[in-house]
Amino acid sequence: MSNLRQLAAGSVFALGAAFAANALADALPKNISTTAYGTTSAGYAAMVAVGNAIADDGYKLRVLPAKNDVSRMTPLMRGKVEFSAMGVGSFQAQEGVLDFGKKQWGPQPARLLLMGWSDTNNALPATAKDANIMKSSDLKGKRIAWIVGGPALNQNMQAWLAHGGMTWDDVTKVTVPGWKASIQGIIDGNIDAAIASTNSSMLFQVASSPRGLHFFDAPADEKENWVNLRKHAPWLVPHVATSGVGLSDEVKHTGGTFGYPVFMTYDRMSEQSAYEMVKLMNDKYGKYKDAHASAKGFALDRQVMQWIIPYHAGAVKLFKEQGVWSAEDQAHNDSLLARQDLLIKTWNATGKGADYAAWMKARYEALTAGGYDPVWQIGRASCRERV
Repeated sequence: MSNLRQLAAGSVFALGAAFAANALADALPKNISTTAYGTTSAGYAAMVAVGNAIADDGYKLRVLPAKNDVSRMTPLMRGKVEFSAMGVGSFQAQEGVLDFGKKQWGPQPARLLLMGWSDTNNALPATAKDANIMKSSDLKGKRIAWIVGGPALNQNMQAWLAHGGMTWDDVTKVTVPGWKASIQGIIDGNIDAAIASTNSSMLFQVASSPRGLHFFDAPADEKENWVNLRKHAPWLVPHVATSGVGLSDEVKHTGGTFGYPVFMTYDRMSEQSAYEMVKLMNDKYGKYKDAHASAKGFALDRQVMQWIIPYHAGAVKLFKEQGVWSAEDQAHNDSLLARQDLLIKTWNATGKGADYAAWMKARYEALTAGGYDPVWQIGRASCRERV
């Protein structure tokens, strides 16, 4: 995982509604909640495993399933839950882009606690075997899932289209209301490919259906393809997966990955509460690590301390106690927080998203002037936020 530590992009500061009283308590409450993807997702399974493990210490973790990024983030933004088990949507939310560039959102104060850096799982298009998609360029002309309210999923798919030298204009976009519906669409014969994790349990249904399941390979030596992909998804890195439907130590898949789930909160959670949650997950790791491949990725020695979202001060406190936090990690975190300050000032100065185009232009200019990679750039395909 050492190569993953080189990932960096940025973060944002944000506005937020008053947080639930429990989350502001000095100590972590005994009854806590997190959102996650649906009950068939890897993120849901990982958080249920964590909940079962910490129950031994008297904590009750409710895992609330949601269809997409917006529905996972909304309860956290409104203070209805303490945590969320997110994906790349957490980065998009803190950046104030795509669905999170609307006036009711804007840059969100995302704070990392832990990430599921499994060494077994890949994230890429799951395809129907009968669609004969043997490489990314074979996605051309196929029926591809577009998930309403799922900007992270859609951008990951956009990145894989770029890997094959395409945009959304080169495929047939099939709009669905959530991730589960996108996979069901493959089974029903309405969709040829949809973004998924190789170890998502619902893919067993695809594999056993008349259409069958296939993952195309994307080896790291396809350097130009990977350059094109990472223009749209800098969080993805080449990776060999050994876990997932049809995969094993003997049957491996070469593709891309990022830490999932991204277990996060907002900056308004107290340092003590965040510290106690991360400490619980570290202390109880042995009880839940074998329940799911993604849960195994929560180990401290797997964490990427220099990713694209800053860690919560409570998590940093635990990392320091465990001797896994360096001066370089602190400098990187400080840089992400400084980026947040810059973005919130820019958001306020442009009318808090009243004009989305003006906000994106101002955002690009401010980040570029500050020496940060804006990721979403004016005039680049990855920045056609409403494709």
